[in-house]
Amino acid sequence: MITAKELEPYPIFACLGNDWRQKIAETAAELSVPAGEWIIREGETPSFFVLLRGCLTCEKDYGGTNKVKAVYSPGDFYGEIPILLDSVAIASLQATEPSRLLRLDRVQFKDMIASSRKCTEIVVEVMTRRLKMIHDHMQVNDSIRVRVVGSQYSPECRDIRDFLSQNHISYRWADQDQANPEMAGSCGEPFVIVDQSKVVGCPLTVRKVAEALGMKTTPQNMSYDVVIIGGGPAGLAAAVSGSSEGLKVLLIEKRGIGGQAACSSRIENYPGFPTGISGDELASKALKQAVHFGAEIVMTREVQNIMPLSEGYCVEMDGGCRVQARSALLTTGVQWRKLGIPGLKTMVGRGVLYGAARTEAHTVVGKNVFIVGAGNSAGQAAMFFSSYARSVTLLVRGRDIRDSMSQYLVDQLYSRANIFVETSTELTSVSGDTHLESICTVTQGDLKQRRADALFVMIGACASSAWMPESLQRDPNGFVYTGRDVSVQSGGRTPFSLETSLPGIFCAGDIRHDSIKRVSSGMGEGSMAIAFVHQYLALQTESEAVLV
Repeated sequence: MITAKELEPYPIFACLGNDWRQKIAETAAELSVPAGEWIIREGETPSFFVLLRGCLTCEKDYGGTNKVKAVYSPGDFYGEIPILLDSVAIASLQATEPSRLLRLDRVQFKDMIASSRKCTEIVVEVMTRRLKMIHDHMQVNDSIRVRVVGSQYSPECRDIRDFLSQNHISYRWADQDQANPEMAGSCGEPFVIVDQSKVVGCPLTVRKVAEALGMKTTPQNMSYDVVIIGGGPAGLAAAVSGSSEGLKVLLIEKRGIGGQAACSSRIENYPGFPTGISGDELASKALKQAVHFGAEIVMTREVQNIMPLSEGYCVEMDGGCRVQARSALLTTGVQWRKLGIPGLKTMVGRGVLYGAARTEAHTVVGKNVFIVGAGNSAGQAAMFFSSYARSVTLLVRGRDIRDSMSQYLVDQLYSRANIFVETSTELTSVSGDTHLESICTVTQGDLKQRRADALFVMIGACASSAWMPESLQRDPNGFVYTGRDVSVQSGGRTPFSLETSLPGIFCAGDIRHDSIKRVSSGMGEGSMAIAFVHQYLALQTESEAVLV
C-alpha cells in the first residue's frame, strides 16, 4: 500500500503539499510487475507512471529496426508527453527487473500538475529534454530503411512501393532516369537498397525485398489449428481473435497487409474513429495486435491448393511450401474488375492502374487525374489525390453518384474545387506511346477526347477463386457459398453459418457469396468465423474421443 510519506523523497511529489501526497497515495493505482513485462506499448492509451522501485526501459520505434532507448531509475516518470499532447503513447515501457510503479490516469495527472507550479516546471523540463533527445537522434540516424531506384512506370518498382507502403515500411524512391550515375544498377534494371547495406535486384522481386527486411516468407511450423488465407480486414480480425483465444494461427498474405482496404485513404464511417482512419493504418494496428497475441504472419506467399488429409487439410503454397491445418479460413478478398476498352491493357502500369494506392500520390502532383468508378473507394481516392493533383475527374456511368456512394463522401467531393464529377459518362478508349497521354469519353452521345496524365480504374470487384478445390461450392461469379447457401456438405452435417461445403473450411469477407462489401462487416465476419472454428474443432475432438 502506497503512503504519503513514501512519496515524499521523489522530486515529482516532493514539491506537493502533504494533503496532495495523501490524496495521490489514496487514489493512485499501484503496480508490481515482473522482469520482462510490458507496462505500456506504443500506440496504447497513455497513463502517467512513476517508478518507485526497480528498473525500466523506454523504447521508441524509429524506422523499423532503429530504436531510441532510455533507462528509467526510481523517481523517473513516463507519460507526460502523450497526455499533454492528447495523443496515444509514443513509446513502450518494459520492466527489466521486478519493479513497483504508481499510475495516475489523465485527469489525475492534470489535476496534480495544476496544483503546483513547481511540479509543472519539473514535468516541462523533463518533457523538453526528452523531445530534444529524440530530435538529436533524428539528426544522427536515418529512419528510411529502403531506397527504391527505378522508373515510375516499372511494374517491379510499383509492386515494391505498394508492398512497402501497405506494410508501413519507410522508403525513398528515385526515378532511375534522373538518379546519380553512381546509383545505376549493374544490369540496368531497377534495384533496392535495404538498411543502407543490402542491395536487392536482378531480378527484383517483392519476396527478395521482404526477406532483406527480415520478414517471414516461410512458415515456422508444420501444423496449425487454423490457417487464414488473406491478410485483408477479415483475415486480420480472425488472426487477432484466434490467437488471443489460444489457437495456433498462421496467416498467409501474398501482397500487402490490408488488401483493397489499404487503398482507402480515409474511412470516416468506421466505429470508434470519429475523425476517420486510413485503411492501411487500420490494418497496421490489427496486424500489431495479431502479432502481439502470437499469430504467425507469412508474407509474399500465394496459396495454390488445399487438399484433404485424414486429419484436416494440407495447404500448399508457391515454391512447394506446405503446412497442415486442422481448419482453414478463406479471406482472400476480391480483385478489381477489368475494363475492356481499346488501348487500356497496354497502358496498365504506364499511367493506368487498377485501384488507387496511396504510394501514387507523388506521381500525380500537378497532373490531371481521372478515376473510373462511383463507389466509396473511388470517392475516397478522389479526395486523397485532390490534395496533390491539378484536377481529379470522376467518370460515373450512372445518373447520380448518390446511388452508389455514402452521402458524407458525396458532400466532400462537391466541396473540393478541383474535383469534377461527370455522370452518365463512359470511358471508350485510352491512348499513348510509352505511357498514358489521353482518354476518350462519351456523355449522352457527346464524344470527347482529353489529355490525361493518370487513370485509376475502380469499377467493382470480381472473385479470384479459380485455385480453390473444385468441390468447394461457389456461385456463378466465383464467390464462395457458406452456411444455408450450401446445398450439401460432404459428411452430411449442417454447416455452420460461415462454413463452406467442405467441413472445417470457413469463408469471410468480400470473397463470400452475398457478403456486405464494407471494411467493418469484413472484420466482423472474420471474428465470427473464429467462433465457428472453435465449435468445429470441438466436434473433431469429440469424434476422436469416441473413436478411442
